[in-house]
This record gives sequence, C-alpha cells and structure tokens, in this order.
Amino acid sequence: MYSLSSCWNSHRHTDGRVMLREIRDLGFEYAELSHGTRISLLPGAIEAVEAGEIKISSLHNFCPLPIGINHSAPNLFKFSAYKPMERENALRYTRKTIEMAAKLKAPLVVLHYGAIEMKDYTDKLIEMVGRGDKETSKYQKLCDEVMRKREGIKEEFIERANEVLHKLLPEAENLGVKLGIENREAVEELPLEHDYHFLFKEFTSPNIVYWHDTGHAQIKENLGFIHHLMHLESQRERLFGFHIHDVQFPGRDHCEPGTGTVDFKALKPLVKPEHIKVFEFSPGLTVEEVKRGVVHVKNIWGTE
Repeated sequence: MYSLSSCWNSHRHTDGRVMLREIRDLGFEYAELSHGTRISLLPGAIEAVEAGEIKISSLHNFCPLPIGINHSAPNLFKFSAYKPMERENALRYTRKTIEMAAKLKAPLVVLHYGAIEMKDYTDKLIEMVGRGDKETSKYQKLCDEVMRKREGIKEEFIERANEVLHKLLPEAENLGVKLGIENREAVEELPLEHDYHFLFKEFTSPNIVYWHDTGHAQIKENLGFIHHLMHLESQRERLFGFHIHDVQFPGRDHCEPGTGTVDFKALKPLVKPEHIKVFEFSPGLTVEEVKRGVVHVKNIWGTE
C-alpha cells in the first residue's frame, strides 16, 4: 500500500475534501493525515472518506492539531515531559488522534515517543558533518559527550514515556488501531538508537509497532550514529511501515527520492507488500518532483 501524506499540501487548502482529492488525482488510493492537519480540514476529509473518494492509511499524531495551533507541531506535547500537565495533554490529544483514526478506518497512528531534556546537539553535529569535520577528533569528542550525557539521564524520560503509552494502549487495542513508534533524526529524541529492543520487550502487544522513517534514519547514518540498513534489519519483526523521503547531505530531509543519500535499493529486501508506505514530502516540492520521486521508489520497491 502506497500513500501520500497531507504534509505536502495541507497548508494550501481550507477544505479537507479538496486537499484529499488533490492527493487522489495524483493516483493515490490512500492518504495520510499529517500532524499539520488543522481541525477545520476534518469535516471535508471525513466527507471524502465517507464518499469513497479516498482511504486513509494512517494519521500522524497530533491529528487534528489542538485548537489554536495552526502549524505542524508533533512535539508540542511530549510523552516524556517533566511537567505532568504536558504529559496529560500528550495523552489527551493522542487519544483524540486514535479516535479519529478509528472513525476514518485508518489502521495506524504514527507517534513521536518523546525526548531527553538536554542541550540540543543535533544541529551542531549536522553543521560539523556538513563542513567535513566528521572524521575529526573534535567531532568524535562531541559524539562521546552526547552519548555519555544521554545514557546518564535517559531512564526517567523513558519511564514517563512508557507510562503514557501504557495508558494509551488499551484504547488502541479496543479500537483496533496500531501505534507506530517512529525513529527520529535528533540525537536527543527517544527511543535512542539501541533502545528499541527494550521498548518492544516492555510492550509486547501487536498494537505497538515500529515505524521507519527513511529520512530520519539516513540523517542518523550521516551523523555516524547508526548504519541505516542494519538498523532497519534489527526492527524487521515489528516493522509496520515507512515514511519515504530522501536526504540531501547531511541533514536536509523530505526531499524527492533519488536526489539524496538514501539507498532505496539496499532497503528493498526488507520492504513487504503488506507494509504501509507513505511518501512524506516537503510542501516545497512541485507536482512534477512528487511524481518523479514516487516513480523512483516504485521502480525499485515495486508497485504494491
């Protein structure tokens, strides 16, 4: 199943039905409602689905956006936050997303799991790699500092995120919605690169699955924190689907597939017809760039 995320076109529309028709007219039977979906777009989106014009593959938390928020804000409320009120809001608005997914008969909600509250290292690392400093002792020292600091304080953030997910799981199971834990590009965000094993040991329910973002994984590889293919292989048992986009070195993502550093051919053996495959493109891509990127991936991964 291939799908196109509304992150590409939601900003251009005031009517959700027209927004989804644009996606359908590009040849997609499915669309993902992104974390930039304003509440005003929902009535039209529901109409389009109920009329059989398109199906919804997935929703990206938080969807719809909380009232008063008119821009993409997937990290607005973190599961791992210190403040109880922020965690309560994360719980509340994720429940709304799960309920909307069930209403639209979407099988999955994509989640950001949280972050360790620490100094932001990611932008600095990307800047250094872009300058060609990846092999320097200064860069290695900074990576060592990141890993040491993360390991020293991560447990309390993981525990809070786990607590929120445990509260969400019964509703997801009751409504038949899977929760896809997405890999992230920032080195401060959860789960950390080697902690997925512990997450899936904690949550054995088939409703908790792994969601692989090709762009985020490639940025982590470009920074030297993972090997993209090996990371994906390690999650193959719980893999449910993909966000598909390319990365122009070292850290500009949501680009047209085939124009960046993601090796889609290398990933192909792990891609199955039953996986949900969502193209998640920058709003800046033209229709022609979208079409080319889709053809590029389908020529490699197949059309199913």
